[in-house]
Amino acid sequence: MKRYDLRHLKDDFYDRMVELIDEGIRIDEVGIFMFEVGDFSSIQKSADTVRATGHTLMNSLKFNEVDWTVVVKKVDEDTRQERLAALEASKKEETPSEEA
Repeated sequence: MKRYDLRHLKDDFYDRMVELIDEGIRIDEVGIFMFEVGDFSSIQKSADTVRATGHTLMNSLKFNEVDWTVVVKKVDEDTRQERLAALEASKKEETPSEEA
């Protein structure tokens, strides 16, 4: 398990979080990321970012009055690709067809 403090990045921590997941933690290892909440949109965006990478969001919780943590488990590449394919398929199902 590794902990990362991303509070200094304010609302610009998403790319760094993904970089740390990809390069900083091993497969099946858990990373804990702390960030500053701000207007609360960062909470949903952080969950969406983890989902878009194909890894597992294990927990998301309030740390104190201004900070939030997300716990992410890095998955193997096969699992990640399966999840990304399923996510892409679900996006296509949600998009209405353009029939004239």
